[in-house]
Amino acid sequence: ARLDAEQKRAEGLLQELRQTKAKDASEILRLKRELATVRAVLRDYVRQVDSLARANHTLTNERDAARADEENSGLSARNASLNATVQIAARLNASGISITPMKKNGKSTHKSKDVKSFSVSFSIARNVTAQTGNKIIYLRLMKPNQTVVNNSGSFSYENRSVEYSAAKTIEYDGQEARVTMFVPVGEFINGGTYTAYLFCDGQMIGSDSVSIN
Repeated sequence: ARLDAEQKRAEGLLQELRQTKAKDASEILRLKRELATVRAVLRDYVRQVDSLARANHTLTNERDAARADEENSGLSARNASLNATVQIAARLNASGISITPMKKNGKSTHKSKDVKSFSVSFSIARNVTAQTGNKIIYLRLMKPNQTVVNNSGSFSYENRSVEYSAAKTIEYDGQEARVTMFVPVGEFINGGTYTAYLFCDGQMIGSDSVSIN
């Protein structure tokens, strides 16, 4: 605004200078001096405008870069959240878990002295989001003292090695599947609560317990 005002003032002085009679030397000198002052002011304003324009350009680039970073950061956060949601949705889930202590003849019992094996039956729920194909299901059957019944090896869970009682490979096609697993008992066991934990794809997919005398 100041630059425009000074430009108009300079134009006015030039016009006035043209209209001043040549014989009026003092007036011409005054106008020339005033015009020189105005031109100096104009040059200063032009430099300021150029400087502001460069600063504005720099700030605009910084703003755009910041916005891009913010958008990328937000996009990354949204993608991470989406991936986590997809991973949760893709997890298998075991339901209808039934733990049956059995005698040597295969009949059920609730007397610890008669238990020779455990049968653990459950359903893998339908999940069209989960990856299909062969799935290894690990069964971890815990005694009342929190030791594993029939330690048969270990698998990785939450960055540590975990012992399991039985493992079974199933072919999962995304539809509900009924599974039964057996845990042999080669030792005398005490009465109390026995808890079965089921794992697949590095996740715990279900648990249940049974008490025997």
